[in-house]
Amino acid sequence: MGEKVAASGFDPADRGRYRHKLRQCLLGLERLLAEKRFDRPRNLMGLEIELNLADSAGLPRMMNEEVLARIASHDFQTELAQFNIEVNIAPHRLSGPVLDRLAEELRTGLSYADRMAGEVGAHIVMVGILPTLQAQDLVSANLSRADRYMLLNDTILAMRGEDITLDIKGVEHLVYASASIAPEAACTSIQMHLQVTPGRFAAVWNAAQALSGPQVAVGANSPFLFGRELWRETRPVLFQQATDTRPQELRVQGVRPLTWFGERWIDSPLDLFAENVRYFPPLLPICDDEDPLRVLDDGGVPRLRELTLHNGTIYRWNRPVYAVVDGVPHLRVENRVLPAGPTVADVLANAAFYYGLVRALADAPRPVWQRLPFGAAAANFEAGCRDGIGAVMRWPRGRGLAEIPAADLIRDELLPLAAAGLDSWGIEPADRDLYLGIIEERCRLRTNGAEWQSAAFHRLLERTPDRRAALAAMTQRYREHMQGGEPVHLWPAV
Repeated sequence: MGEKVAASGFDPADRGRYRHKLRQCLLGLERLLAEKRFDRPRNLMGLEIELNLADSAGLPRMMNEEVLARIASHDFQTELAQFNIEVNIAPHRLSGPVLDRLAEELRTGLSYADRMAGEVGAHIVMVGILPTLQAQDLVSANLSRADRYMLLNDTILAMRGEDITLDIKGVEHLVYASASIAPEAACTSIQMHLQVTPGRFAAVWNAAQALSGPQVAVGANSPFLFGRELWRETRPVLFQQATDTRPQELRVQGVRPLTWFGERWIDSPLDLFAENVRYFPPLLPICDDEDPLRVLDDGGVPRLRELTLHNGTIYRWNRPVYAVVDGVPHLRVENRVLPAGPTVADVLANAAFYYGLVRALADAPRPVWQRLPFGAAAANFEAGCRDGIGAVMRWPRGRGLAEIPAADLIRDELLPLAAAGLDSWGIEPADRDLYLGIIEERCRLRTNGAEWQSAAFHRLLERTPDRRAALAAMTQRYREHMQGGEPVHLWPAV
């Protein structure tokens, strides 16, 4: 292992110093929690959406720098590969007509970005995995030029000591070896942030974990990779395999993967940060000059940069986030479960379902995680990814667990809870009904983005034996419907 560490470009002493700083940061976080120094609850939420760039034929365009130069907005940033960009939506208070305001901001921002991209022959496609991506598109030469991405690539490969292997069995079977982490760039997601107090953090995180299975089942939108039809939401299993730092011998020994659902319910935010330090080697061991304990002794607020950097390289589906804003520390739960798209209306429907349901489950007098084994929540997440809207979930019923179709569970039990949660946030009733109604219709029709993509592809394939041509035509139609703005359950098949 020593040779692998050295190969990553960092001296072992750097890692030792970084480990020491991580332990100091944990002590600093523990003191901040004990001293109750955190920001008061302001019911703030935020969105980040990763986007694809494609040409008029639906094929990936490697030109994020040119597109971002045209957009010229700090709200849009680079992502891992040159066919990716990301849009960040400023934090909003979860109340009143916030969903309607967010929808307007997203439509305006994405429309502007698409116009600017069009000036250099690109289009914005909001989808979990661009269906036309091929293996030759996902190589190190197509990574974005930021040093951080290349450093991550080199470090992960050095720690593995071998190529990255993708082996995904779904509707079809994909086996592929990559000499870089570039396949990770195929995964384009939406991240939903929720600021919480330390005392409420564990309940919100546990609730988010519990609902991840139903959440991804109803929102699946990533059925294709490298021309193969795989899981209904292929993105999570692809992400786990593409970021895996473990060589085969460590996987056999049970070492945890860098992309991780977790293994237990928690009692404190410190549980997650401590697990991250204990279980995962540093990928970017870059030390800051700050002494967090001395800053605390002097009455200041430490930024805990090593801890936040390390935390940012561990891909939990519900990630804990520590940040300092205007000199005051705060905590967020970052939900990373869902793919991007298909439309702004669908994104807001997914957000309404998540924010409403996480509030209702966290507020429940008898929490679901006291009745749902953590292993069952993890199995629900995998089932939702694999089978999408057709998944079967294990969910508490009476004194035990029952197997319930995800669509029935969501429509009959979880949607009323989500509506009550949105009412607790003070969301405008008309917006609540509009966006949760989209989720209800997906469940009634047993459809979502993944189902539409699969059905459209197979209808097009009946007209031409060329799979690539069928995928490209499907992607073109997807983009047209995305721009039209109608939620996906209303899209015609082809």
